[in-house]
Amino acid sequence: MSERTDIPKDASEIPDDPGAPVVEPGAFLLELIPVPVSDIDRAKRFYSEQCGFNVDVDVSPADGVRVVQLTPPGSYCSISLLRGLPMADMEPGSMRALHLVVKDIEAARQQLIGRGVEVGETEDLGGVYYAWFKDPDGNTWALQHMPWRR
Repeated sequence: MSERTDIPKDASEIPDDPGAPVVEPGAFLLELIPVPVSDIDRAKRFYSEQCGFNVDVDVSPADGVRVVQLTPPGSYCSISLLRGLPMADMEPGSMRALHLVVKDIEAARQQLIGRGVEVGETEDLGGVYYAWFKDPDGNTWALQHMPWRR
């Protein structure tokens, strides 16, 4: 479940993360995408247990507010499941075509299918391969494999 968290008052209170990307001057790093869901606990279970995302944060920083942040394996970009933040309100299930780039699409499909995720067949769209799935609210995701990428 969630817990209350306090914002560090000073940068010295923030632990060092050597794996975090460096924010260079002029850079705009996309690191968090809100995914609209109707039931945060159900979505958290889907993304962590079935999709294998790491649960980074599950906090209630203020009354009526909850933030769950999850990161796909190997990704620098995370998703957030939110409640109580009007500036982030979206209709549950309205997010479309979030892409997860994978090295081996068939292995990734089988891994998700083995965890109970309904993943469509692999489609070849001009040399780029896709397999689609939905979360419990209907937000859509694509496994994407580009064979030329390392």
